[in-house]
Amino acid sequence: MNVNRRNFLILLSTTLGVITLDYSQISADDYSGSVTLSNSLNNIKLAKNLGKFQLIPLPYEYDALEPFIDKETMQFHYGKHYAGYMKKLNRAIAQYPELKDKSAEDLLLGLNSLPPDIRTAVRNNGGGYVNHKMFWEIMTPNGGGKPEGKIAFAIDESFGNFDGFKEKFNAAGAGRFGSGWVWLVLGNDGKLKVISTPNQDSPFLTGDYPIMGNDVWEHAYYLRYQNRRGDYLNAWWNVVNWPEVNRRYELALS
Repeated sequence: MNVNRRNFLILLSTTLGVITLDYSQISADDYSGSVTLSNSLNNIKLAKNLGKFQLIPLPYEYDALEPFIDKETMQFHYGKHYAGYMKKLNRAIAQYPELKDKSAEDLLLGLNSLPPDIRTAVRNNGGGYVNHKMFWEIMTPNGGGKPEGKIAFAIDESFGNFDGFKEKFNAAGAGRFGSGWVWLVLGNDGKLKVISTPNQDSPFLTGDYPIMGNDVWEHAYYLRYQNRRGDYLNAWWNVVNWPEVNRRYELALS
């Protein structure tokens, strides 16, 4: 059963009145389109009463990206890893009320101005929180194909063509030693580039705007692909949500 955001919140208020969940922290930009009701109800149990930052509802069922990303991987990735970053980020800022109005992106952009004792926690868990929010949104069932809109022209201009971009992106992901991410970002010079970051480091830390990124931590692919990261990188293109990637590019330009 799929419902839009408005109807989802109405359903919550009318059928789950005993549960208190603060969705005021989730703006219209936090997710778009429909959310899957069964997953979202499970998210309430994970998110309620855990602090300022909440889990962004997964916009599809756990098995919706199969065969490219399996159901069990999505359950662990979303419900354990992503939820863990959220909990630890909330824990880090809980002792500093002056930070309660800052978004996770703001915390990362102002990392060096934060209290020294929480900088590492915010870098790791704020990065994990922000990175995964984007990750869920730039994937979709029946995705893939080629980019359209402004991002398609920008990719051709920056990398020659789409195939050239994919080759560079996959090579950066395969070449990341250990855990990390591969990104398409908009740099300060207004040009697209492919970069890779370690751990949960966000491109925001280097002044780049993340347009799209693929998680190359082992927990993102190991249950299905084992040590074959290259196979995972190749398969991932089948679930890319190009309209959302284009939206993020247009937002970055503005």
